[in-house]
Amino acid sequence: MDIHRCRFVPYPASTINALAFSHPSTPKESVNALPNLRLAIGRANGNIEIWNPQKGSWVQESILRGGKERSIEGLAWTHDLEEEDQDGKKLPGKLRLFSVGYSTVITEWGLALGKPVRHSGGNYGEIWCMAVQPRWQPPTKPGADGTSNRAYEQHIAVGCADGTLVLHSTADGDLQFLRTLARPSGKKSRVLSIAFLGRDRIVAGYADSTIRIYDIHTGRQVSSMSLGAGKLGGPSEILVWSVKCLPNGNIVSGDSTGEVRFWDGKTFTLLQRIKSHKEDILALAICADGSTVFSGGMDCRTTMYRQTGDSGRGRSQRWAEISHQRYHTHDIKVMSTFESKDLSVVASGGVDATPILIPLREFGREHIRSLPAFPSCAPLQSAPRRRLLMSWWEREIRVWRIEGIWAEPNESQDESDPPLPRKLVARIVLKGEENIISVSMSSNGSLLAVSTISEVKLFHLRASKHSNTDGLRVQKIEGPKSLTTHGSKLLQFSPDMKWLLTIRTDNSVNIHRVVCGLDSKSKPYILDKAVGLPRLMRNYATPKPRSGTYGDYDRSITRAAWSSDSRILVAGDLSGNLDSWVLEGYEDLTLGDDKAPQTPNPKPSSDVDGDNGDNDDDDDDDDDSDEESNPTIIFGQHWIRNPQAGGLPRLPAFPLILSFRPARSFLPPALANGHTTAVHPTRHNPNPHSHDLPKGEDRLLVVTSLHQVYEFQILAGRLSDWSRRNPPSGLPHDFKAIRDRTMGCVWDMSGARERVWLYGSTWLWMYDLSKDLPIEQRLSEEDSQPSGVSSEITKTSKKRKRQLRQQEHQKLMNNSTGAGSRIPDEEISMGVGNKVRKTVGPEEGEGRWISLETRETRTRDEDDEDYDSDEKSKGMSALTSLRRAAADTLLDMNHDGGDEAMNGEHSRNGDVVIERKMEEGPGHWHTFKYRPIIGIVTLGQEAVRDGDVTTNSGNIYASGLGVEVALVERPMWDLDLPPRYHGDQEWER
Repeated sequence: MDIHRCRFVPYPASTINALAFSHPSTPKESVNALPNLRLAIGRANGNIEIWNPQKGSWVQESILRGGKERSIEGLAWTHDLEEEDQDGKKLPGKLRLFSVGYSTVITEWGLALGKPVRHSGGNYGEIWCMAVQPRWQPPTKPGADGTSNRAYEQHIAVGCADGTLVLHSTADGDLQFLRTLARPSGKKSRVLSIAFLGRDRIVAGYADSTIRIYDIHTGRQVSSMSLGAGKLGGPSEILVWSVKCLPNGNIVSGDSTGEVRFWDGKTFTLLQRIKSHKEDILALAICADGSTVFSGGMDCRTTMYRQTGDSGRGRSQRWAEISHQRYHTHDIKVMSTFESKDLSVVASGGVDATPILIPLREFGREHIRSLPAFPSCAPLQSAPRRRLLMSWWEREIRVWRIEGIWAEPNESQDESDPPLPRKLVARIVLKGEENIISVSMSSNGSLLAVSTISEVKLFHLRASKHSNTDGLRVQKIEGPKSLTTHGSKLLQFSPDMKWLLTIRTDNSVNIHRVVCGLDSKSKPYILDKAVGLPRLMRNYATPKPRSGTYGDYDRSITRAAWSSDSRILVAGDLSGNLDSWVLEGYEDLTLGDDKAPQTPNPKPSSDVDGDNGDNDDDDDDDDDSDEESNPTIIFGQHWIRNPQAGGLPRLPAFPLILSFRPARSFLPPALANGHTTAVHPTRHNPNPHSHDLPKGEDRLLVVTSLHQVYEFQILAGRLSDWSRRNPPSGLPHDFKAIRDRTMGCVWDMSGARERVWLYGSTWLWMYDLSKDLPIEQRLSEEDSQPSGVSSEITKTSKKRKRQLRQQEHQKLMNNSTGAGSRIPDEEISMGVGNKVRKTVGPEEGEGRWISLETRETRTRDEDDEDYDSDEKSKGMSALTSLRRAAADTLLDMNHDGGDEAMNGEHSRNGDVVIERKMEEGPGHWHTFKYRPIIGIVTLGQEAVRDGDVTTNSGNIYASGLGVEVALVERPMWDLDLPPRYHGDQEWER
């Protein structure tokens, strides 16, 4: 495989301005009790990223796209109160996400729709900060609290540039202005930070060296605390960039002097001040019990403070700076914390655009973790037939042509000069303010579809009129209103360029027929009629009331894939379910646009907007009956639901990759009338069409967010033979230990190869699907923990030592609290050692090491499935061995069967199965050489050398050569970041 390492794609980095966890900390509960826990990250380009912790794997689920000059400066979640159904059963309250950003408007986002659903503004200055009232907790005694239901709702407080404090209500599922707490003074000092002190008071930090406390019920100012004058030679006023409230009622502030100040929450007097930063402190974070505080600022430092022991005589505990590190390379702007029994992290972000996860409870005993700064779904695509590479960001699209390694120079170019490896051939900037959600380019590079929240635009790309230029002419195509007037969150052309898939914001699935011209000069067009594909209705378990609900967010489609012959379509959603459809019949070009029957489309939104009630099955049956009685036929073909769709199981986690195996050879083209089999009209059926199902390659590779690899035979509704012999539990340990999630894949099916290349932001992994993976032997507990005699370890084999190292590494990974893996005891640099050697008896050899750690031993939780993994792995290993033995026996029988034996293939139940190769060596390979990776796309086959002749059939695997790919990297040191205010004297990376 030839790899072009590309660093010319100028994908911009966007500053992180806001962080917010969807739930407050619950130190006494497991994170499994909150399956809907999410982290929202707001960026300066207006986008909001939704991250799922998912047992410490941290997966980017979706991105809510913003627009031009719509920077996200604040994020907050609210949790509506539980309701009761007719049977008196409690239903979980809705989780809602709000944002602000340099305007007078508060925006509520619909996660399922991926766009704003509600706005609230007023006659006040630009909003600089926001805070959410703590959720109401029911009294311990029933009937002790007689307040109205409206008082239970969470309010949102915002601080404005003119000094105004405004309170908004979220009652009744709405967002409305409630009251103004503070009017602008004569100085009109900005409100820079805000926090709730309990449910009744607000603490606001101003730009005039003061912190003010207000009562939200009366609007009266309770107290004011002054920070004094600014430092000598600097501004006279101190900017209070951040304020937080401790559980005991005390207040913590971080300001422009680099000091963290602790205030008494009852007397509102200064308790202590610590000079810990050389520049402004921009962010603060506190733990659940208030014993630990983190700060971050312009000097790139992350500082931790803890309370020292009680000094006695009634004196209060003092705070001390414990440690400071530079995890970021630029200003730290925001920090947020979450704690539970098994998840305890501090999330921070800033100008360097990289989210950092810092261990909170296990600070100093676990590594930090950096999350990818780029989208999990690569913003790249290629047109292999024309060697085009396309990338997009915000409102801009760029297209390059990548020359081959052995490309010949142009006639106008000097033969002594090597050809240019790339050239920008097209650049498109969309009009309007909305950011691009999805882009799709046809396989020949002639069609381009672009979607935003509100519309879809089509473009035609063709060669320039000037023969001496390599640029492309971009012409806009007027599409049907059924396509262009609806926003789409996912667009995808089929490989044969005859269909365009659109996933609308309501998660309805629609397909549009593309008609290409007979020559290169004629424009392609799209038929007015869209085909709506119904989805299977599934029953979901109601989440627990304390976890909350996102409505239909789990039904959001995030990935889709076409088969090589464009006759099978699969879509996957966040719940882990797969929907599949097939195209029956054969294309009949003799049926013009006017001959296609104008039938009503099925109702794609009826099974999306439902609430899983009793009528869902009836609605789904009605859709099926309508589709059967009034099929939508286009050129003699009809899309139907896959007859075996019900056999596909629900995945343990949502899919990150859906990709069909490329076909080694394509089916012969249709005849002149579009049919390969005769279909004759009758009196009762004057417009017949074939009901033949596709017969091409139907094996679909699926990689989930938990790094589980499956392969399904879609038309059969079951796992493929390779996946049955190689279950997820048998994947290599090194692959399962990778923390960065999968972003995409590239296939190499040239010659006799059956390889798939998976990649993430920091790694590249190859699986050879023609080989079975080795079954990893797991050591028993007695074998993996020797009795302490060193001679026993020295006698073990290399394989045993490797297994011991893998088990130790897995133990460090499993004991993580959500950030990086656990630091080995010998590498811990903070404090004293955490183990002592205890000797019992006169012999020193009888000594053993005893851990001094006070970490709680994990107990089994009713929602925790990790404890069953070992037993399942052992069972799967035995079952895998039986399946492989049965497959080998079947191969031996076929080889001994005389006429039934075939060269490299054998037939079983009418299916053609490629014979498994039994060469020695592992069936996988990996590297961490490339980082950070934005994406990898296919350009064609490997470069031709020594006068080799390649085919021109359109199938890049037909010649037997390997594939040629473009690997796009975007090093963090190459990003165009603003200059730092502090730290120029430090070493640059």
